Amino acid sequence: MLDLIQGTVDVLILRTLAWQPMHGYAISRWIRERSDGLLAIEGAALYQALHRLERKRWVAPSWGVSDNNRRAKFYQLTAEGRRQLRAETTTWQTYSAAVTRVLAPT
Repeated sequence: MLDLIQGTVDVLILRTLAWQPMHGYAISRWIRERSDGLLAIEGAALYQALHRLERKRWVAPSWGVSDNNRRAKFYQLTAEGRRQLRAETTTWQTYSAAVTRVLAPT
């Protein structure tokens, strides 16, 4: 498993929620599965990030029932969250391309 670079948690959660509203465990599972087990956001880090995104109004919570019939808080991307996701995606793609160029053999 890889350590996450500071600032990646928010964009990973926003990207995950671009698919559909999800509760915390589903968000964590989706990121882990999508990254072939290399990335994990769990426990306190996950919920701190979700609360931070909620305060910024990038996600909106609502109560629902999970797949195992338990009451769960689902998070949905807001319009402002979608704008932020687009901006952060562009930033990360630029950053990734620059690091790749630096690491490439000369």
